[in-house]
Amino acid sequence: MIAALALSLALVLTPAAATAAVPSPPPGGADVDYQLGGAITPAANVEVVVRDRRARPAAGRYNVCYVNAFQTQPDEAALWRKHPDLVLRRGGRPVEDSAWGEWLLDIRSTVKRQRLMRIIGPWIDRCARDGYDAVEYDNLDSFSRSGGLIRTAQTKAFARVLAQRARLRGLAAGQKNWAELDGRSLGFTFAVAEECGRYDECGDYVASYGSRVLVIEYRGADFRRACAAWGARLGIVLRDRALAPRGPRAWC
Repeated sequence: MIAALALSLALVLTPAAATAAVPSPPPGGADVDYQLGGAITPAANVEVVVRDRRARPAAGRYNVCYVNAFQTQPDEAALWRKHPDLVLRRGGRPVEDSAWGEWLLDIRSTVKRQRLMRIIGPWIDRCARDGYDAVEYDNLDSFSRSGGLIRTAQTKAFARVLAQRARLRGLAAGQKNWAELDGRSLGFTFAVAEECGRYDECGDYVASYGSRVLVIEYRGADFRRACAAWGARLGIVLRDRALAPRGPRAWC
């Protein structure tokens, strides 16, 4: 058991990860569908599909596997109650992203990052086994909601380990959030940008990844603004915030 754990950690923490072939990122400018709320057959124009790690990939499309790597999923509280010291705490209480009801993970030490990879690493491995082409790691910017408890250097250290694990498993790694960061230095090769039209951040991601930016907007005005500015270059989809399987969709 100890030997197996040591081997697993070595795969994500040693320089050998840097020598693995770089998996292909999503095609630039391709129409994308964001299906985290439930899987349906993609529309004929869709080339890239993003689904939750527990869903099967879509046949005949480029598939991105969603992994919430820096915060907990609301429906997985029982899992994290088994690992209370891996949840970031202030005064004994979990630090919560109140917008989504998610607890922040404690990535502040090498030991805790290693222990988190014992949980999150197998999720990434499953994405690869199931036939996904890439993985997006959500909430890279969770440090900004930590009240100063998590530093950017700690975030970058964990992001680098996550990107290495993806690469070793043949998956491209996607940056999610923290628009000001050029994540290429950490091993990311594309970005998933929620509401970059709304917050005028699309150009930041394009500066790092060119046309390999998947854009999701949730408001009609923001979608139209993003299409006007970036629709000729980026894949942009309008979705409902609940991401309901049969919810509305539109593309530029």
